[in-house]
Amino acid sequence: MQVLNKTMTNPVERPIKVLQFGEGGFLRAFVDYMIDVANEKGVFDGNIVIVKPIEFGNLDFFREQDCQYTLSLRGKENNEAKVVNRVITSVADAVAAVEEYDRYMEYAKLDTLRFVVSNTTEAGIVFDEDDKFESNPPKTFPGKLTKFLYARYEHFHGAKDKGLIMLPVELIDNNGPALKKCVFQFIDLWNLGEEFKNWVLEACIFGSTLVDRIVTGYPRDDAQKMWEEFGYRDNLLDTGELFALWVIECEKDFSQEFPLDKAGLPVIFTDNQKPYKERKVRILNGAHTSFVLASYLAGNDIVLESMNDETVRKFMTNVIFDEVIPTLSLPEKELVDFANAVLERFENPYVKHALLSISLNSVSKWRARCMPSLKGYIEKKGELPKFLSFSLAALMAFYTGSEIRDGVLIGHRGQQEYNIMDDADVLEFFAEESGKPSAEFVQKFLSNTKFFGEDLTRYEGLGDLVAADLDLIREKGMRAALEAVTA
Repeated sequence: MQVLNKTMTNPVERPIKVLQFGEGGFLRAFVDYMIDVANEKGVFDGNIVIVKPIEFGNLDFFREQDCQYTLSLRGKENNEAKVVNRVITSVADAVAAVEEYDRYMEYAKLDTLRFVVSNTTEAGIVFDEDDKFESNPPKTFPGKLTKFLYARYEHFHGAKDKGLIMLPVELIDNNGPALKKCVFQFIDLWNLGEEFKNWVLEACIFGSTLVDRIVTGYPRDDAQKMWEEFGYRDNLLDTGELFALWVIECEKDFSQEFPLDKAGLPVIFTDNQKPYKERKVRILNGAHTSFVLASYLAGNDIVLESMNDETVRKFMTNVIFDEVIPTLSLPEKELVDFANAVLERFENPYVKHALLSISLNSVSKWRARCMPSLKGYIEKKGELPKFLSFSLAALMAFYTGSEIRDGVLIGHRGQQEYNIMDDADVLEFFAEESGKPSAEFVQKFLSNTKFFGEDLTRYEGLGDLVAADLDLIREKGMRAALEAVTA
């Protein structure tokens, strides 16, 4: 079977406008996909160069396939399973920053270059005072970027129209300002001068982004079948869900230079991404955290099973539509549309998302994702949200166990053991407290300020409601308790 390459795709030659730090599946299924669509629609005219930023891995498949690859987006839309396959042809080159340092740095001199995209993991945007300018390249991503920008500044003699627009998608708060801060720290550390610092300040833009798409990567189990369907072999084959959202926050408006939204793509330019992040965290992530532990104890193992479980689904939709959406600031229609899209994402027949994998660190997740909705509901309605309150009882039931083995707390679903994974102090708390009577256990949990940043027992009636729910779970089982709360 022939390997996918340019002789088969006949890609359009376009100016290189985007330098991408990271060759992984997410960027290829998200950023590269959107640029490819925008190119096809005629609203953007620019290709991408992928940079492998670290020594790990190789670019052999990129070389073999001339950087051409297939993306298969699979999910559910309008209550029907849907698959969209697309050959991405907008990646023009792939270069290794370490092994091909000189060739990589030549791109700093490229007149048409305008954007830098990165996904170097949450730990990638970091300042390290031991990083060296003399290293080829520096070891950190911000160090590499600073040296790259300095080479560009010198080559173009500080021309203000040769600055670059940075679009990091690393999953940290305010990723753009965080990257900018690191770059300025390296400028000072390496004594690169005030003139260069002013050029970065005036000629470059650091956008802050929020990204949302589940990318399932290389489909190891389905690849051979998919190759036969395509009629070619593709070792860079990538998969993801249909849903996507890219929110770009910027102080200076560059949307006309990067008009992906004009191609009908789900890209939002804003001066404040906070409401969109709040929507995602509270509806998408909050829904996960509120129902997965209860669903697991009710006998389900994956998200899709939970969606097909009438009782669990009813509980989750009650959380989202009755208790979370009323606390958010975006227009109601936007929130309802997003929530309905979340439900379809959870119903994706191509994604088998294990509930136990979502359960990791549920205490801190509940604080970040569910507690703001609980507090917002109390403030707005003047009463307790019964479904979010129940999610606290479900968390406590899931975290019930007395034995810590190999760094995990052992829980039990009937006769089956399961691993409860969280920080050591969290597991030690539950190992010591979870066997106590419900009222005492709830009092100690809700009043633990290390877990919640405040004493939740101050919310009148919350302790009693959670204790009553926990008693019901303990006496009747999770399924009966869910049926009671959703009746």
